[in-house]
Amino acid sequence: MTPGDDERQAVLSVGRIYCDLIFTGLERMPVLGREVFADQLTIAAGGGAFISAAHFVRAGRHAALVGRLGHDSLSSSIEGQLAAGGIDLAFLERADDAGPQVTVAAVLKSERAFLTKRAGPAEPATLEAALSWPKAGHLHIAEYATLAEMPDLVTRAKAEGLTVSLDPSWDDQLIGDPCLLEACRGVDLFLPNIEEARAISGVGEPEAMGARLAEHFPVVAIKAGGEGAYLATSALFCHAPAEPVSVVDTTGAGDAFNAGFVDAWLKGEDLPLCMAAAIRTGSRAVQVAGGAGAPVAEEISASAGRP
Repeated sequence: MTPGDDERQAVLSVGRIYCDLIFTGLERMPVLGREVFADQLTIAAGGGAFISAAHFVRAGRHAALVGRLGHDSLSSSIEGQLAAGGIDLAFLERADDAGPQVTVAAVLKSERAFLTKRAGPAEPATLEAALSWPKAGHLHIAEYATLAEMPDLVTRAKAEGLTVSLDPSWDDQLIGDPCLLEACRGVDLFLPNIEEARAISGVGEPEAMGARLAEHFPVVAIKAGGEGAYLATSALFCHAPAEPVSVVDTTGAGDAFNAGFVDAWLKGEDLPLCMAAAIRTGSRAVQVAGGAGAPVAEEISASAGRP
């Protein structure tokens, strides 16, 4: 598939699915031996694969979630949210060992800290069927950890004619992997945040990061939060400023950015327009709690009986 192709326009979004417990309205972050109280708690489906898929759907694109979900109570509590936003769940595997899979997010203004528990292997039994799905034209890999568990994933996607995007997503054990760049060979769009880009490239300035990463990927978009984002190719480097918005929760903002960028790129838009679409999508996401955006937030409020 090539960007702008009228056929095979669906996106496969692959990665782990989490139950996110998001604490907002904190006066300070927790420290050992001290208790901190939050003003609000949001319970939402999470994980980059789901969040990006939700924003693909909001952009009007057919998106299928490729992952595993447990039968435990926490996994079951988010099943309705997975289905509510119009995401195609044909390639969602249900398995006892896939949960509970949980992320606790503590949000203080624009900063956040995470505590996460993974469960079972990342690869679903549905992967082969998903990659050969006639409607699929693009594979979005939500975290490098998923690729590390499925090292032939990019190769298999390319064999099916899919383009591929990847968000490395910070992982303390993997971000410094010396094999990371080689393992990502074949990825068309590389979508790190600025901390990830710094760790992977080994350089500190955005332009130098972009230049180093553009040696390995055709297109690199580096997310920089309130500073906006940077775009790098072998022939281009530019910066796009952030939109001035009221920030409620930055959880999943990068995944929303990814969806905006990939969707515009698949439409064949020029790269600066892809950046603008990505920043617009990320900006919408930070204005509500829960990375999937307004539809999920509204569903949670309704289920809790709040106005």
